[in-house]
Amino acid sequence: MNFTKVRDVKSPERGTPYSAGIDFFVPKFDDKFISDFNSKNNFKIMLYKDVENDVMCIHLNPLDRVLIPSGIHINLPKGFALMAKNKGSIATQRGLDKLAELVDEDYQGELHISLVNVSGDNIRIYSDDKIVQFVLVPVDYSIPTEVDSLEKLYPVKTIRGEGAFGSTNKQ
Repeated sequence: MNFTKVRDVKSPERGTPYSAGIDFFVPKFDDKFISDFNSKNNFKIMLYKDVENDVMCIHLNPLDRVLIPSGIHINLPKGFALMAKNKGSIATQRGLDKLAELVDEDYQGELHISLVNVSGDNIRIYSDDKIVQFVLVPVDYSIPTEVDSLEKLYPVKTIRGEGAFGSTNKQ
């Protein structure tokens, strides 16, 4: 996967050589970032100065959603997509959950990080925060084909059959 940076941001990286996810970071809060951030979020989410740390940050109240320009453009290998995944520590310790998940192979725009604060606390996000990870996944581009009956769709019955949520615990 090739990438280029269009903002002042750390390069995506794997935490270890065998990490499945590629970590993405929050760019520096320069004038262009602030302008683009405000236009993407319709001024609903506040960027403000954290006086305690003397730096700018994104302030999220409980249930606030935010769209953060990543500063990264990617060129995916043929037959692959990127899937956004939560960083374990970000989700469990800070209560941030990723929303939009899929980046298609033919997308050529800047990646954006979509998050929601699912905690009951106010959350601050800073420049250089490692905030989300993306996993490169193969994609099957076969065309869905309609069949005219369930018997043709499922010529072989499985043990699970139509068993839905919780059904595998009863076998």
